[in-house]
Amino acid sequence: MSDPLSVGIVGIVALLVMVLIGVRVVYAAAAVGMVGLVSLIGWEAGAGIAGTIPHSKSVTYPLSVLPLFILIGFLAFYAGLTQALFDAARKWIGWLPGGLAVATVFATAGFAAVSGASVATAAVFARIAIPDMLKARYDKALAAGVVAAGGTLASLIPPSAILVIYAIIVEESVGALLLAGFLPGLVSAMIYVALIVIMAKLRPEIGSPITGYTWSERWRSLPGTTPIVAVVAIIFSAIYFGWATPTEAGALGAFVVFVIALAKGMTRKALGGALVETAKMTVMIFSLIWGVLIFVRFMGFAGLPGAFAEWIASLDMPPVLIMIAILLGYAVLGMFMDAIGMLILTLPVVYPAVVALGYDPIWFGIIVVKMAEICLITPPIGLNCYVVHGVRPDIPLSAVFRGIAPFFIADVVTVGVLLAFPGIVTWLPRTMMGG
Repeated sequence: MSDPLSVGIVGIVALLVMVLIGVRVVYAAAAVGMVGLVSLIGWEAGAGIAGTIPHSKSVTYPLSVLPLFILIGFLAFYAGLTQALFDAARKWIGWLPGGLAVATVFATAGFAAVSGASVATAAVFARIAIPDMLKARYDKALAAGVVAAGGTLASLIPPSAILVIYAIIVEESVGALLLAGFLPGLVSAMIYVALIVIMAKLRPEIGSPITGYTWSERWRSLPGTTPIVAVVAIIFSAIYFGWATPTEAGALGAFVVFVIALAKGMTRKALGGALVETAKMTVMIFSLIWGVLIFVRFMGFAGLPGAFAEWIASLDMPPVLIMIAILLGYAVLGMFMDAIGMLILTLPVVYPAVVALGYDPIWFGIIVVKMAEICLITPPIGLNCYVVHGVRPDIPLSAVFRGIAPFFIADVVTVGVLLAFPGIVTWLPRTMMGG
């Protein structure tokens, strides 16, 4: 088989089969990419390209932001900053219908702004928020569902690891993508809040308001949120106003959280735990990127992305219908793959086609990451749902998936809003100074 396009198609099928039978994405992508390159351009050239990618891509400056963002999240967790965030949210907005669930959404959004990892956010608040909700006689399904859904906000709200990965794969601006995720993340959180309030109004028994806090107690709860607010302000303003790159902003944010953690009495053991967890996740993500980029290089030599883009652009259909079809494909694929794996598998082919249709690549990045969020809560994979069940085995997995169903509908509404009003995504990056 000498036709490069045919080799590329066989490569995609092989990758799909390997992933579906349980081979890790990093190994499957690297193996298929390596074999594909060798078959197209020979052993010496193919092996040479595959062998140089891990080093050449590891030393690129944009990629250095990842370990710093990951470190911020783990330092914040090990320093105990998350409990103060939830306590403040509970005291200020617990009076709403379903108040504890609403407080959980705001607290997860706040932690997402220093975490950047959906699974970590879900795991943290399964320990912090669910006990309080169950103590207040909240419906188990709602308590589990709001934590699993709230965790997905970390995919959009900067600093988001998955947005950085998207930027690296498609070679877009990391800073612009991080800014672009801010407003859609807030929109997504507010749609969750509206959903919870409506559900609690219609069925008060699932989540009663929490009252009895004085104004004095509310004001006293705010200083505990200062560290997270400070880090968010540093990262956002540094990138927006252009006085620091995302990597420099991440380094400054990590330093601020580290100093605050030490001031709060962080032990050597806790610091070691944060550093080890950061190293583990960084290695995992870097390995994924290496494997994917070998596969991406193979796709380039096969000419498949360009051919697919030409075919998509030639279809006699409105671009919005093609986009909806692409998003439906992501929804189906996400039922069987994790978020990062799904992006890695599809972007090399789909991204050029989307650009050929005339869509803004930054806007598409936010839309596709939102679809990846949905994959984190949809069965049978639904990684966030399994994490919540793992932390709280007393809540059946069936109840977790039942509780997540309304939030899935809310996510579909959010995607519709972002499709109808793309300015929500593109406004901040376009106003970015120095970017």
